[in-house]
Amino acid sequence: MKRVLILAVTWLAWLAAGVPRWSTADEGMWLFNALPKQYLREKYGFEPSDAWADHVMKSSVRFNVGGSASFISSTGLVLTNHHVGSDTLHKLSSAEHNYAEDGFYAKRLEDEIPAPDLELNQLVAIVDVTDRVQSAVREGMSVAEALRARRAVIAQIEKESKDQTGLRSDVVTLYGGGRYHLYRYKRYTDVRLVWAPEAAIAFFGGDADNFEYPRYCLDACIFRVYEDGKPAKIEHFLRWSDDGVQENELVFVSGNPGRTSRISTLAALKHQRDVRLPYVLNYIRRREIMLQQFGLEGVEQERRAKDDLFGIQNSRKALTGMLQGLQDPRLMKVKQRQEQALLAAVAKNPKLADAADAWEQIAKLQKRRAALQGKGVSLNTRLFRIAQTLVQMAAEDQKPNAERLPEFRDSARDSLLQQLFSPAPIYKDLEQATLADLISWMIEQRGGDDPLVQQILAGKGPRDRAAELVMGTQLDRVEFRKKLAEGGAEAIANCKDPLIQLARAVDAEARAVRKERDEISELERQAYGKIAEVLFAVKGTSSYPDATFTLRLAFGPVKGYVEDGRPIPPWTTMGGAFEHEKRHGGKEPWKLPESWVKARDRIDLDTPFNFVCTADIIGGNSGSPVINRDAELVGLIFDGNIQSLTADYLYDDKVSRAVSVDARALKEALEKIYHADRIVSELGK
Repeated sequence: MKRVLILAVTWLAWLAAGVPRWSTADEGMWLFNALPKQYLREKYGFEPSDAWADHVMKSSVRFNVGGSASFISSTGLVLTNHHVGSDTLHKLSSAEHNYAEDGFYAKRLEDEIPAPDLELNQLVAIVDVTDRVQSAVREGMSVAEALRARRAVIAQIEKESKDQTGLRSDVVTLYGGGRYHLYRYKRYTDVRLVWAPEAAIAFFGGDADNFEYPRYCLDACIFRVYEDGKPAKIEHFLRWSDDGVQENELVFVSGNPGRTSRISTLAALKHQRDVRLPYVLNYIRRREIMLQQFGLEGVEQERRAKDDLFGIQNSRKALTGMLQGLQDPRLMKVKQRQEQALLAAVAKNPKLADAADAWEQIAKLQKRRAALQGKGVSLNTRLFRIAQTLVQMAAEDQKPNAERLPEFRDSARDSLLQQLFSPAPIYKDLEQATLADLISWMIEQRGGDDPLVQQILAGKGPRDRAAELVMGTQLDRVEFRKKLAEGGAEAIANCKDPLIQLARAVDAEARAVRKERDEISELERQAYGKIAEVLFAVKGTSSYPDATFTLRLAFGPVKGYVEDGRPIPPWTTMGGAFEHEKRHGGKEPWKLPESWVKARDRIDLDTPFNFVCTADIIGGNSGSPVINRDAELVGLIFDGNIQSLTADYLYDDKVSRAVSVDARALKEALEKIYHADRIVSELGK
């Protein structure tokens, strides 16, 4: 992997001048109800109207499995990445039909395949509920009381909203606790697969090319949403730009970035550097080896493990880049200067005195977080998660809605049950191998004599215990899950299923560790709320909050960069994919699918394929539409370059780039390679 370049922009200048930080670069994952209109007008001569913002917001889609998308027709077509859709592609695949690997095209409407458990969200409204949430936490409350009060008022707000509107309603914490917004979503749960290319071109270059540039990937996938058994009628969707974009042209990215840590204090980043990220990376590397070994057992085992393996490898490379960034003293010095400047602002302003101890409080909390590392019940297999959900749901349902854990609130019930009762296949051989490895991991972390480890093992070794649990459970049967859920606490108490019994046995430990983590988070929320108020005082409210897997707008020009003294152009071409294959001898993972080889003479090889821009993105933005000033689709985000991986902590537009599939290449491929005329005729209409 190339060395991650840390070219961070210091915040000292804008803090001293009292001007918004975004005056230095096109930084920002902006709230749709707080777009930087003045900045866009002054720098680019473009000011998005409220109607423009509303249209783009409602044309955007969130995949609840993690990722972004957009409506691209009035007939419910949804465009996202192949790797965002891969979870569904693998669930729909079998030994006979490997859609994830071989691709898929529904030649007729009736051939479109229903996804087993996919939920898509369309954001339709944002309501500021900050005063109501913050007023629930009163002076003098203990941490536990504050946590209960905050959860109760959030649960009440969400339930009221859902009851009044019928929409999914989520209260989102922004600025670390400085603001709270209610997001209302229209849910689509009848989602069907329309088209996907072969994995060989969707992930051309494989793990070696991942997070690199230039790239040559058709990382795209098309679904359709249905209502009442018919294609949904969509009012807001993106028109298709046949002309594409030019170098240095301003583009916008509308998507759902996952999590950033830009408000994090220096102490919090040191915890990430020294404790959390090394621990997670060790776990990921171990999981990667286990999945690779499982896949070597046969062709079908390789297919079953491939989606998990892809996700693990992607995470390993991304987290390695993040850790390398935090290990660079230059980044930490930038963060230290930022912190010192904010503390100086607090010292000069008596109105901010209440925030003076926030940084020290967060530093102390990192020690508590470190003490929890490796604690809890880390048996993250699908069958155990099902067991744990059923056990905890039975207990939580006996409590008033306001006192339940967030995932068991009434407002979240529809989404919870959709996942719990998913008919997607569960492969017991993969579950068994994964569970055995996770039990071994717990033994290494906690020691073989640990009481919880002894309880889980029940006198057997990890492999034998995993076999007993997985082969003895009936939780792979949807009807069995439904029967247990309907029976509630009594059914769970009397259930002899070994995984249910295990989930019950370890529930007290799982809840105790979660309680400690929740209390730490509550104290951090209070401290970051104070820091947020300092930021507002210093530079006003013309700022953006850290990413929260909610809809944001980013922007920047289409622009190349310089790497190791070599200019990197903003575009690649479809013809370049064939040249890239030739340079690597046509060996995996640089082997184009047969469909491309056969269609070579029909393709316009000069068609722009992938391009880069300076838009501020992060994980979760995958599948985001890239649009021009006229809100026309010009591209599809699918990656960032290696230099972008420090964007969790700091943004830099000198070499950090967002990587997209060009809309012109996507249409060229649909027409010339996949002969998807039925779909092409619907695009943007």
